[in-house]
Amino acid sequence: MFVSGEGPILHADLDAFYASVEQRDDPRLRGRPVIVGGGVVLAASYEAKAHGVRTAMGGRQAMRLCPAAVVVPPRMSAYSEASKAVFEVFRDTTPIVEGISIDEAFLDVGGLARISGTPAQIAARLRREVADRVGLAITVGVARTKFLAKVASGVAKPDGLLVVPPDAELDFLHPLPVERLWGVGRVTASKLRDRGITTVGQVAELGEPALVAMLGRASGRHLHALAHNRDPRPVHVGRRRRSMGAQRALGRGSRAAAELDADLTALVDRLTRRLRAAARVCRTVVLRLRFADYTRVTRSHTMAEPTAHTEPILATARGLLTSAMPMISANGLTLIGVTLTNLHTEGAVQLMLPFDEGAVGTLDATLDSVRDRFGSAAVTRAALLGRAQGIAMPLLPD
Repeated sequence: MFVSGEGPILHADLDAFYASVEQRDDPRLRGRPVIVGGGVVLAASYEAKAHGVRTAMGGRQAMRLCPAAVVVPPRMSAYSEASKAVFEVFRDTTPIVEGISIDEAFLDVGGLARISGTPAQIAARLRREVADRVGLAITVGVARTKFLAKVASGVAKPDGLLVVPPDAELDFLHPLPVERLWGVGRVTASKLRDRGITTVGQVAELGEPALVAMLGRASGRHLHALAHNRDPRPVHVGRRRRSMGAQRALGRGSRAAAELDADLTALVDRLTRRLRAAARVCRTVVLRLRFADYTRVTRSHTMAEPTAHTEPILATARGLLTSAMPMISANGLTLIGVTLTNLHTEGAVQLMLPFDEGAVGTLDATLDSVRDRFGSAAVTRAALLGRAQGIAMPLLPD
């Protein structure tokens, strides 16, 4: 892993990525509202967003908001190829690139002034290269810290460029709404706004003790630092994931316990295969649930020893789901997700007795071999036969 020195830092973020790829590849879609995905909105073009369509919204609601929208099925292979082409442009710009997702990254351009020009010139050139070589619009924010660079790109969207000079950081940041701070979601924003705190500047004026008393130690200290643009994190190259996750939107219909177990099983199967392919093991399993009223909860359990085997991870996830069933029955479930955290490199953690992996490891290895050779659908569990397994999103390497 390589860690950069101090910025300046670019945050480059492709605009409405999936929908933009569809508009690029089909000229008939350009300038029209486009929705990717049917039952659930996976992405929406800016023309559709102007009507209130948002990612993860139900398809029926999206069409009520924008009846003229064109709905297209997702093409994950096309999005993956576009992402690879964009990341080639990133790496041609600077060797210090930290991918965040398939459509955004941080780039450290410190030390490039003599050969590449100012950060603003580098960012402008990056945008032209992505447009010329990949055919997509990309927004770039430039600042001294990761946090502020990402805020700048968010303000500049769509298809924009915004540079925040070091001597004007707080002048830019403090008038923005509190929702621009990382970690401020609906609940935290509501707590702040209930107290008349609507801007980042007002958060900065509160002081750390007041924020800690209001939001808790971790969140209060975090927001106090960001409100003053204190973000010491450098751009990392080659850092491995600290977690792996997958989720599935379920719609608003009720689902039997057996159906939820099948959905959970499919998610765990997908994640444990990724774990083994990346030579990783995990200790903590997190179950994520979203209810019909859009509230969310998480439940987690840390296992006694790290593993990449499907059965112990699935058993842990099933235990979490069983304990959450009363809440699910009362509130209705619209999304289920699993995240594996506390990851380690396989072999870097001391094994516990007994050392013999037995049939579990053999079964996983055999299934992985068959799927690698004949495709992920070549062999599956009987409970999943005839069931749609959901869409596997393209990801950066694990």
